Amino acid sequence: QVRLKESGGGSVQAGGSLRLSCTASGYTTSSYCMGWFRQVPGKEREGVAAIYTGGSITYYADSVKGRFTISQANAGNTLYLQMDSLKPEDTAMYYCAADCYGLGTSPLDYKYNYWGQGTQVTVSS
Repeated sequence: QVRLKESGGGSVQAGGSLRLSCTASGYTTSSYCMGWFRQVPGKEREGVAAIYTGGSITYYADSVKGRFTISQANAGNTLYLQMDSLKPEDTAMYYCAADCYGLGTSPLDYKYNYWGQGTQVTVSS
């Protein structure tokens, strides 16, 4: 059983930066894809960024391209999301996810087997 734990959320003013971390424990494999998603109450969950472990292929939502960077460390057991030039519309609960499956144009559209509990990001104007 893979367990995911996010950290690094908080409150920041517009234009500021935050780095989210996600630590995976339990069984992991180099064939995983991992991703960051976010959700605002009353809205559907949105894929933010995704990456295939063991590789360098990354995917980003159009709304965060050029501002967010997804990366990995520790043989894929740690996932990061560097968020720069934050905007109030980035305010959401951010979730880490691992082990994608399904069909779609990118891992941002896939389903995931494992999810973290989330970390809140609040950006004030």
